[in-house]
Amino acid sequence: MKRNQFIGRSRGQSRVKSEQNKSKSGNENKNEDESKSRNRTDMGQGMARNQEEASLPNFSQQSEDSSQGNVSSQSEVSGQNDTGSQTNAISQSSASSQSDTNSQSDASSQNSKGSQDGSSTQNLTGSRHDSGSSDNAGSQSNARPQSGASAQNNSGSQASAGSQNAKLSGNKVISGNLQQTVQRIQQETGASTDIVVREMSVNGQNSIPMVVIYLNGLSDQMMINSFVMRSITNMKQGKAQDAEALLDQMQYSFLSLGESKIVSEWNDVILAILSGDTAIFLEGSTRAIVAGTQGGEWRSVTEPTSELVVRGPKDSFVESIATNISLIRRRIRNKDLWLETMKIGEVTHTHVGMMYIKSMADPKVVQEARQRLENIQLNGVLESGYIEEFIQDKTFTLFPTIYNTERPDTAAGHLLEGRVVIIVDGTPFVLILPTVFGHFFQSPEDYSQRFDISILMRMIRYLSFFILILGPALYIALTTFHYEMIPSLLLVGLLAQREGVPFPAFVEALLMEVSFELLREAGVRMPRAVGQTISIVGALILGQAVVEAGLITPGMVIVVALTGIASFAPSAYNIAVAGRLVRFGFMVLAGMFGLYGITLGILVLVVHMNSLRSFGVPYLAPISPFVPKDHKDTFIRLPAWILKTPPNKIKEQSQIREDRIKHSIGMNQQQGQQGQQGQQGQQCQQGQQDQQGQQGVSDHGM
Repeated sequence: MKRNQFIGRSRGQSRVKSEQNKSKSGNENKNEDESKSRNRTDMGQGMARNQEEASLPNFSQQSEDSSQGNVSSQSEVSGQNDTGSQTNAISQSSASSQSDTNSQSDASSQNSKGSQDGSSTQNLTGSRHDSGSSDNAGSQSNARPQSGASAQNNSGSQASAGSQNAKLSGNKVISGNLQQTVQRIQQETGASTDIVVREMSVNGQNSIPMVVIYLNGLSDQMMINSFVMRSITNMKQGKAQDAEALLDQMQYSFLSLGESKIVSEWNDVILAILSGDTAIFLEGSTRAIVAGTQGGEWRSVTEPTSELVVRGPKDSFVESIATNISLIRRRIRNKDLWLETMKIGEVTHTHVGMMYIKSMADPKVVQEARQRLENIQLNGVLESGYIEEFIQDKTFTLFPTIYNTERPDTAAGHLLEGRVVIIVDGTPFVLILPTVFGHFFQSPEDYSQRFDISILMRMIRYLSFFILILGPALYIALTTFHYEMIPSLLLVGLLAQREGVPFPAFVEALLMEVSFELLREAGVRMPRAVGQTISIVGALILGQAVVEAGLITPGMVIVVALTGIASFAPSAYNIAVAGRLVRFGFMVLAGMFGLYGITLGILVLVVHMNSLRSFGVPYLAPISPFVPKDHKDTFIRLPAWILKTPPNKIKEQSQIREDRIKHSIGMNQQQGQQGQQGQQGQQCQQGQQDQQGQQGVSDHGM
């Protein structure tokens, strides 16, 4: 299809060039009066020739493609119009006719081909119209009344409309024509029915047409009627001289009561409309006013669902980034609490905010977080988990290296410790970085209760995590390889239970753990009305039925139930999921090697966790590297008056690990240099002693 289009275009251009050469040679040999008469006769002959050529079989075969017919007809019409314009200047009209032919053929090919060749034809159309389209338009308007052909007028209007559409679609500025602006918005949005266009006129006797455009559903109708429309109707009429002056008057005098700004980029206007703002256009102005009218339905602030506390705040983040920012600022009223916003996602343009306290946060961490966010390239961001996968230090690990929460008090507490909070529009979960392993066992209630109660609860959380990953593995190792470590009475009972069970301990544990995970996932996904039914059925199946059927021993049921309960004790859900996955690895090692396999697995796990980093901070800090000052709130929580730290010391404490590592490296280097210097000094002393001995021998000989 494209080859036929190029063939039709080249034939039409060669035919136009031949006619131009003929007319040019005739006009050079005759006078100016004779050239005028010959031009008129040539135009008549050209029309007859075009009709004859239109009936040829070659062009009838090529007219199967509608775009080819448009190209050939428009090129012939442009050739005829340029022939009529040769009365003024022969060489100039021939050059302009050639450029006009190319521009019209490119515009028509753009309308026929679609979006594939749109970019190339837009560039050609814009450049050629800038060079010679203005002169050609004047020459065509002079040639049309002389020719008197209605077909030429129709074809010329179609070509000019096509070139205008091509130029408009490739332009990034706002057009001063309201009709073109509205058509362009409808064209780019697919004529969506939720886009509201309200037309009116302002400025009294010097009436200037105006268009107000907003998106129904995302814009606040009450704000539009009371803020935008009332400001426009109440403004004084007749003072502005032109559209630009009226636009400035509306911005600074009336619309300044609310959030509004003047934009001149077309993409900014489209993005503002799709975000819920209202755009105001004036006839003859290449700028627009964007009024902040974002609204729509949002979920109200409710109690958190994943981080419940007995004593403490009961509010949680919502899906609105503006609401989430206000919940944090309500708790930290400080000028050093800075907010940086950006848009991520080539399609969704999701708003992402980064908050930190300037006087407490590490500038290196802030710069690294900003750089990683700016380097994210993907189509859409629908949840903070999209951001987490892009900015985390290590991808292939079971342990989370970025903390997430839906509680504003937790986010505010981490900000006061010098960390960075990332807020994503459309999700109630915010990201906190950098983080360490101990953060996942700290609950907001630890700082609301007495310190002794908080110590007990925190120790239970750590114990529950060890039971989660090692409980089934220890049972498998003891009942399979290490009978001597079990008390005699308990061993007799366990062996009696296993008499009628056909499976080994490892298979029992694997079946029970998989069944428990299935019931857990089903209970989470099932509706609340039938969720209790799933729990009852699961208890009957896992408890009584499997034991009576002789498939599982009662001891294994107790171990799996205790492991399942322990998985709910950690305050962070993602660390519990990591423990559930690690548990299966320890079960395999215990079934193959017993306690030796468990020991090997613990060593590998500790080495892996020690290698993890969260924005440069060791994951096991302050355990490895060991920082005594940071243990006041790791395994235990000391009273608040001991934890009280001046703000100017928080940043210093956050850099203890890095300074400690640098100091140890520097000490090793100094020791190495001192050792080398000592060896060199000893060698020099020995050399001097040898020289002195030789001198003494020589003196004695003399």
